[in-house]
Amino acid sequence: MRLLTALLATSLLAAPVLAGPDFAPAVEADYTAHLEKLFLDFHKNPELSFKETRTAAIMAKELRAVGGIEVTEKVGGTGVVGVMKNGDGPVVLVRADMDGLPLKEDSGLPYMSTVTQQDIDGVTKPVMHACGHDVHITSMIGTARQLAKMKDRWKGTVVFVVQPGEERIDGARRMMADGLYTRFPKPNFAVAFHVTAGIPTGKIGLEPGISSSSSDSVDITIHGVGTHGAAPHMGKDPIVMGAEIVMALQTLVSREIAPLKPGVVTVGSFHSGFKHNIISDKAELQLTVRSDDEDTRKKLLDGIKRIATNVGRMNGLPEDKLPQVKVGFESTPVTLNDPALTKRVRGAFTGAFGDGIIHYEPRQSMGAEDFAYFIQRDTGVPGAYFVIGGTPQAEIDAGKNGGKPVPSHHSPFFKIDPKPSVTLGTQAMTVAVLDLLKK
Repeated sequence: MRLLTALLATSLLAAPVLAGPDFAPAVEADYTAHLEKLFLDFHKNPELSFKETRTAAIMAKELRAVGGIEVTEKVGGTGVVGVMKNGDGPVVLVRADMDGLPLKEDSGLPYMSTVTQQDIDGVTKPVMHACGHDVHITSMIGTARQLAKMKDRWKGTVVFVVQPGEERIDGARRMMADGLYTRFPKPNFAVAFHVTAGIPTGKIGLEPGISSSSSDSVDITIHGVGTHGAAPHMGKDPIVMGAEIVMALQTLVSREIAPLKPGVVTVGSFHSGFKHNIISDKAELQLTVRSDDEDTRKKLLDGIKRIATNVGRMNGLPEDKLPQVKVGFESTPVTLNDPALTKRVRGAFTGAFGDGIIHYEPRQSMGAEDFAYFIQRDTGVPGAYFVIGGTPQAEIDAGKNGGKPVPSHHSPFFKIDPKPSVTLGTQAMTVAVLDLLKK
């Protein structure tokens, strides 16, 4: 018995002391009692961008059930806004995106999605939460439930924004166009988070400056002259012109953008024709364009238009048949974390969880996020966008050491560990709001 007691004492001394807010046990209990069921339902029943009617209805119902929240539906389409007032004070916007992705889930999870849905383009597709938005909306409900119980700790207004269409990077713009900052209290601060498969559970990432790159979807339509494949001289081949455009686009980043300024021009789709021996009269390209500043963004978009139209001219197309370049239908500017707000929220995190909560690693890609529309400079609203870990450290280490790699976002194999993700997301967002609205 003495030996056992000694061993237990030794193990307790060796174990790290886990810091956390005093309401952490309440969040853990709420996950078991309520949030887990909610998360599983969201995961099993994802919906595509701007088709999130079921999800939006559940979020509206859950926010109303909290009590003291005035809920408005159908903002910017399927968006939901909940306003929780607690006396005079600042206004904090808390945002969570709710749409899924057109992917057939192959995660192997017992609760994986098997649903299909017709998207806004009229095409029926499989749907899954392959980016963790189910974590975001579940954590928002968790945050609202905690704040409602702690009104003695804060004063002001919280605006809960349940946003549609982030995956099409247009939902935030639509909500702004529908009067988000005029119909509802305009925020003094805006905060949001994203669960990340590549970061260990129990960790938070938050840095000042660029959080996400700009993104522009670009469609190029090439009008050729169709003919028999055995008589190419009788037509104008749009596939050849498309190939010339694709190759010429590679020079934009490599030869027209300064080497120390990042930029991406990716051709994600190239489609033309239906038969081996027919030269089609049309080819269609779909591109994604990324940058970290407006000057680079303009140079890339202008360069795409210049290359496409001049390839058409080079191939002898008349001016009224030159390639058409469409931009602006799926676009978002750069997401910038306000330095002062970032410092304050980060300080709140380390104060509540300890210094070890912060995870830092350099950006690995130029992902985009339309939360940027809520915090553009002309809005006057500073923003902080943080990330939380979604994968246990052991799984990350195993993947790095030759084991099964951690599936990326937008993969049919994507998965996160729901309990630590939802509970930390809830705790972190609650900590941030309490600090910004503290008495």
